[in-house]
Amino acid sequence: MSSTIVVAHEQPAVELDDWREPPPAASRWRAVWRGPEDDPAWARPALFALLGMAAILYLWSLGESGWANSYYSAAVQAGTKSWKAMFFGSTDASNFITVDKTPMSLWPMEISARIFGVNSWSILVPQALEGVATVGLLYAAVKRWFTPAAGLIAGAVLALTPIAALMFRFNNPDALLVLLLTAGAYAMTRALESGRTRWLVAAGACVGFGFLTKELQAFLVLPAFGVAYLLAGPPRLGRRVAQCFALGGAMLLSAGWWVAAVMLTPASSRPYIGGSQNNSFWNVLFGYNGFGRLTGNESGSVGGGGAGGPGGAAGTGRWGPTGITRMFNSAMGGQISWLLPAALMLLVVGLVLTARRARTDRTRAAYILWGGWLLVTGIVFSLSKGIIHEYYTVALAPAIGAIVGIGAVAMWRRRDLLGRAVLAVTLATTAAWAYTLLDRTPTWHPVLRSLVVVGGVAGALLLLAWPYLHAKASIAAAVVALGVGLAAPTAYSLSTAATAHQGAIPTAGVTVAGGRGGFGRFGGRGGPPPGGVPNFRGGGAPNFAPPNGFTPPNGGNTPNGGNAGRGGLGGLLNGPSVGSALSTLLQQQHSGYRWVAATVGANNAAGYQLASGEAIMAIGGFNGTDPTPTLAAFQGMVSQGEIHYFIGGGGFGGGGGSGTSAQIAAWVANNFKAQTVSGVTIYDLTSSSSSTST
Repeated sequence: MSSTIVVAHEQPAVELDDWREPPPAASRWRAVWRGPEDDPAWARPALFALLGMAAILYLWSLGESGWANSYYSAAVQAGTKSWKAMFFGSTDASNFITVDKTPMSLWPMEISARIFGVNSWSILVPQALEGVATVGLLYAAVKRWFTPAAGLIAGAVLALTPIAALMFRFNNPDALLVLLLTAGAYAMTRALESGRTRWLVAAGACVGFGFLTKELQAFLVLPAFGVAYLLAGPPRLGRRVAQCFALGGAMLLSAGWWVAAVMLTPASSRPYIGGSQNNSFWNVLFGYNGFGRLTGNESGSVGGGGAGGPGGAAGTGRWGPTGITRMFNSAMGGQISWLLPAALMLLVVGLVLTARRARTDRTRAAYILWGGWLLVTGIVFSLSKGIIHEYYTVALAPAIGAIVGIGAVAMWRRRDLLGRAVLAVTLATTAAWAYTLLDRTPTWHPVLRSLVVVGGVAGALLLLAWPYLHAKASIAAAVVALGVGLAAPTAYSLSTAATAHQGAIPTAGVTVAGGRGGFGRFGGRGGPPPGGVPNFRGGGAPNFAPPNGFTPPNGGNTPNGGNAGRGGLGGLLNGPSVGSALSTLLQQQHSGYRWVAATVGANNAAGYQLASGEAIMAIGGFNGTDPTPTLAAFQGMVSQGEIHYFIGGGGFGGGGGSGTSAQIAAWVANNFKAQTVSGVTIYDLTSSSSSTST
């Protein structure tokens, strides 16, 4: 009887002993601050410091950029008024035409703007947060195999790359694209570690969502993902192949659901597909936004179809010289290439040193993963003859950061002459290249060039001598090396963050003489270069001919009477500023109309839409070259009273496309009376057609 009583009392005691209460809040916060037990005490505070630094860099004075790229800001505004516009990515709430990209990059901004209202901060803060998240994910991916120090170096390189400091403060699609691709690389790291299919599915889903952000550019990481797993994945070959099919299936599913929804929706029930010449998503995917970027045959682009530069010069695309050194030239170099030589050197050395290791060696797998990303994307950008802008290079930043972090720590941990020599040569090369890039702007902080060179020499010597140094001196050598490598890009990034950027082609850092930066700054840095509008066929501007019949809006003047600098050639690079009288007119006269006004070009329409808050029809889409609406369709909409005004002066209408926008503009000018409001020529489409302009 007594034993029974003992057993009855012992059972609850065992259960209570096995049950664990959650730790108190203070203990949980200490765990968050401290991180994993096997991490050094400084690792988690250093990560928080890195993320805080990135947040400050990306958020500081963010509102100074205003609408940034007004083309996408207008689409965000439309998405806050219409769920249909949000889903399809329409440029206006009445759903006439979509932006010329898949719309996923707009969705975080539109959700933010629905919550906080349509303003600069609600649009740009999501981009900054995406940047901070990207830095954190890169740290996690690299640190998982290669110590917190490697992760911190990788994250710092990414955060302080000038073009990253720009694009995580801007509303182009690239911020979300880079975040998704970095998330995909993290998932691949976990897959290479565990061999679990779910991580490959996650990687494929990230790439698929990247496709919904910027279409085919997202697929440039796929060769690296596939080769890395087929060579180094833990399972047997047959299973690895099957898992790669699972990755592809997840990618197709995550990308294809939106495409299927668009293609299955009747054309009469959805907006026109912007960037296409036949209202087909496949046309824009494989043409204007696809293989046309490689070959230069871009029907509907600002320069029409056809590859090559003037006269079809070999090695030259419409958007500048092509070739393997393109990422180092005056246009691209200051954006991305500060640590590119270091990454390439460490990649080659790392692959050579790990060549004979076991198939599943993690270090070699990491070099294949991140090195494949860097090489494939870099080569495609370097050789593409179609549209390419400097800010595209932000896609290289995570790979450069990862390789530098992995390679630097791997060489440091060798502690032999080879490791020291590799680090010393890499640092010296980085310093020399930084001097070269800084020398392209010789009047901009010239002392920095000297400091980088002196620091590079001193750091290289310290690295060679570190076995003979005291422990604290060895740490100092590492700090000096890291400081020298990041000093110049940090200065460029700070300059970027301190400058407001507007337009469709922003660039980071300072203007470089002789580079394409002049054109980018014209649209993105608040004014034209000295001497006025850049020459289309020279002076550092892109090598494309002006479209037939192109005239800047309002003769090249903004409605407020200033030059078109901040708009960058008006309709092409940014929306025009809008006078209060015209804005008030559009606001007061919108009732009963599907579109309060129509104008040529989506950038031109964006300025009026953001100023008035009302739907503006963008005839011809982004470039004014999409063949929509036809003249007959436009005449029908006018006769049905769907459009109140036509705003004259849109740019690039009819160049390289069908010419329908030019036909519409001519028909309006010949059949409706012109009036001037806030310095802008407008036509009241509800007035008698017998009242013609002279």
